[in-house]
Amino acid sequence: MGVVGELILIRHGQSAANVAFPKADAAGLVDSGITGRDADVELTAVGRAQAEAIGRWLTKLPDADRPQVVVTSPYLRARETWRIAAETSGLELPAPSTDDRLVDRLLGDLEMLTRAAIAERFPDEPERWKQTGEYHYRPPGGETFGDVAGRLASLLADLNHDHPGERVVVVAHDAVVLMMRYVIEGLDWDAIAAVARTGHVRNASITRFDGTSGHLVLDVYNTIDHLPPTP
Repeated sequence: MGVVGELILIRHGQSAANVAFPKADAAGLVDSGITGRDADVELTAVGRAQAEAIGRWLTKLPDADRPQVVVTSPYLRARETWRIAAETSGLELPAPSTDDRLVDRLLGDLEMLTRAAIAERFPDEPERWKQTGEYHYRPPGGETFGDVAGRLASLLADLNHDHPGERVVVVAHDAVVLMMRYVIEGLDWDAIAAVARTGHVRNASITRFDGTSGHLVLDVYNTIDHLPPTP
């Protein structure tokens, strides 16, 4: 079976939750100030500017390196990141599709809860997470990281089957980027933990795998060189 010629993974731009939850957790607040579903969280002004920067990066690609296939998470923040990037570029780019296998890690009953709220409503979960370990912990009604890897392996198999030799862009979430490394590189959990220790997957970052050899090989990971300096 062939493989895609190139796989570019883009994390969505900064979202309202990316700002609100660290602040709430640092202050020990039960309420983050954000209501609704995780799938509906919007980009911040910074996130929209980051998406525009991705669009400008696209304009600098040679014609032969521009995306041929675009797939995004169905979550609003991912779809908006690509929409803004594509509009900013002014290029004729492929219409994006969405795939449910690209959703962020599902946290089940813990979705959109601060750490303080989890401790209050699900007092056994922090200790269970500690005992189980980050990558094997399953939130009530949610997914382990292994579950995320399983759905991504299925997606990757379909991309390789349907788009051999083509340049594919995926716009999704930090867990997706990290678990794509697990799947593609055949890493174990210790290796993934080592990758995570180098730093979180940054908003609007680009990770690239080269498939021209017939195997996907990591070229660039978690780069933000295309983004303007943070004030």
